[in-house]
Amino acid sequence: MNLESLRALLEGVASGDTAVGDALTSLERLPFGDVSDAKVDHHREMRCGFPEVIFCQGKTPEQVRSVSRELLDHGDVLLATRADATHFQAIAQVAPDAHFYERASAVVVDRRETRPEHGHIVVATGGTADIPVAEEAAVTAEIMGNRVTRVFDVGVAGVHRLLAHQDVLRSARVIITVAGMEGALASLVTGLVSCPVIGVPTSVGYGANFGGVAPLLTMLNSCASGLSVVNIDNGFGAAAIASRINQLPAHEPSTEPQPTAEDGESE
Repeated sequence: MNLESLRALLEGVASGDTAVGDALTSLERLPFGDVSDAKVDHHREMRCGFPEVIFCQGKTPEQVRSVSRELLDHGDVLLATRADATHFQAIAQVAPDAHFYERASAVVVDRRETRPEHGHIVVATGGTADIPVAEEAAVTAEIMGNRVTRVFDVGVAGVHRLLAHQDVLRSARVIITVAGMEGALASLVTGLVSCPVIGVPTSVGYGANFGGVAPLLTMLNSCASGLSVVNIDNGFGAAAIASRINQLPAHEPSTEPQPTAEDGESE
């Protein structure tokens, strides 16, 4: 349940169109639903702007199926991350309209009449090998209601590839940079733009990459201001943060007259 549906329910009770008993039935499982091994948070969308997301890694197909059924019984959007084909098949048993984004390892069900597209998020990768993590970020951002542009394989080994996309980068409200190896892309992009940048280190790289620790440390030690960093391979987390930033009201320049030295203000 989201704020709009809760408001409509309360207005229905106030107007007499909805019986109190019917409203109580709708609200009795509002805090969470207890299904087998999981307690599904039905308050999540009201608090955070998007329903609870299923993290499939470590869950059996049966557990994913039961959580999916519970979420879709109470909403019209579902996102499952770190999903494989067996998880997708389990979700499809309760949602034949489910779509499997194989590169992103994500399953999406979207029954909204119109998907919103707020602002602009750019997802950029250092290399082609970083695309699976970038796709997790892009698919997540899109289902959360954002307009997304993908700019792939623009790492620092050929910096001219990135510079060719400066107009796209500067049109973004938020940029997600996804890079393994040494992870320098995040600092480079942050130094080119005025919007916030979120760095996602990936586990792509040779031995001294240490499974993504090397790019993680590079990004954390960046001297470029405006860069935040999430955990290794965490495309979902980057997209969730970017979505909240992107959907904040745009700053409008003040139309109020500004004080001047003639008004008695010291410079």
